[in-house]
Amino acid sequence: MTPISSPISLQNITLSLLFLAILTPPLLAAAPEKFLESAPARIEKYRKGDVHLSLLGQDGKPLAGATVRVRQVRPEFLFGVSVFPLVYELQRGNLKLPLKEGEPLQQFGKRCAELFNFATLPYYWRGYEKERGKSVHKSRERIAAWCKERNITTKGHPLVWNYSQPPWLPDGLAEVEKLQLAHVGNCVERFRGKVDVWDVVNETTNFAQAPNKARAPKVTAMWEKVGRIELPRKAFRTARKANPNATLLINDFHVGDDFAEVVRGLVDGNGKPLYDAIGLQAHMHGGNWSNTKLWSVCERFAPFNKPVHFTELTILSGKKGWHRPAPWPSTPEGEAEQAREVKRVYTLLFSHPAVEAITWWNLSDAHAWMQAPAGLLHKDMSPKPAYNVLKKLIKEDWRTETSLTTDASGKATFRGFYGEYEMMITTPDGGQKRIKNLEIRKSPQQKTTNWTVDGSREQKGRRG
Repeated sequence: MTPISSPISLQNITLSLLFLAILTPPLLAAAPEKFLESAPARIEKYRKGDVHLSLLGQDGKPLAGATVRVRQVRPEFLFGVSVFPLVYELQRGNLKLPLKEGEPLQQFGKRCAELFNFATLPYYWRGYEKERGKSVHKSRERIAAWCKERNITTKGHPLVWNYSQPPWLPDGLAEVEKLQLAHVGNCVERFRGKVDVWDVVNETTNFAQAPNKARAPKVTAMWEKVGRIELPRKAFRTARKANPNATLLINDFHVGDDFAEVVRGLVDGNGKPLYDAIGLQAHMHGGNWSNTKLWSVCERFAPFNKPVHFTELTILSGKKGWHRPAPWPSTPEGEAEQAREVKRVYTLLFSHPAVEAITWWNLSDAHAWMQAPAGLLHKDMSPKPAYNVLKKLIKEDWRTETSLTTDASGKATFRGFYGEYEMMITTPDGGQKRIKNLEIRKSPQQKTTNWTVDGSREQKGRRG
């Protein structure tokens, strides 16, 4: 390879990238008649930005004829998965890091890391603090670090939920409230910088239903006393104080007007939302949601002008139902349907401008809720067709990689999916320079970003 030499040099090259991300309001004026058919056009409109690249040489003159290879390395959109099995097996002492080659959970971790950039960790109060004052935080810290090493954003789920309660809770409801809020604050503060996204309150809408009163009588009674909306308000204030920069969600499986009412009430004294994003569950055990339902749910929550996260998505690869006798197998016919539905549902949700995250709830059938065939992987961790379909969407169809050549004025343009990028610049004489940590981000207005590159750190002997 020809070394970099005068007169064409990469020393002190300035890259000027103009990111044009002009967005329309998040709520469309009217839902399209053909939801899925029009999805590609919406994806092009809402998930991409225009990039204008200007490449200048050391003398400040345009660097013409340079080849620029652009590659997206991470999407801005959050494609998520729960990593509960890694946490629980580490907690039980059945798992050691680094994961050993050939073990089932090594394959689980590999599949997580090769596809997802967002991971949910468990913080259920009963399991997190089985004994008063003795939390099992180390397993969460280690898996959070494992995720960070792989550039995976982490989320904690949930801080307040009355599906269960610690067995040691006292009888006094005022003390129960104090302890519940302390759990919120302790988790968010301890994991600050390690886990900065939280499902603060889970399933507020119908919190006082009979099963919850039976399973978590003290927490439910406390919640009733404090108030359906007032307890979440206190929890969100506590979480915000513990980490002002955290992203805080209100999460529910109710996705109708009843939950919208809860969201509407979760504001401070000045009417400002206490939450940063709205979490919606979509477990489809009873039947897959139609395009109309998916779109109407998105439209219901888009007017709050906060990101919508589909926090728990399940599409079965076997017989439908909420409770079926074991074994509940995955079937070839069910897997074919699951693959089609994964493509349909992800495409439609990805095309809606309000949606910023989708989390598949159970990666493997081996760890699925209710032992349903709900995973993208079989029990032996081999991929189902749906896994490969989703991988193609995330890694190929919705990712940008292109090659450009600068014109006589040293300029080039392209349009790319929002996210993180790197570039390899090759000058006409064969010199090369790799540029990392470039971004295209959503913005309501034009955004200009400039980089100055130190040409003394050029790479030789390699072509991009």
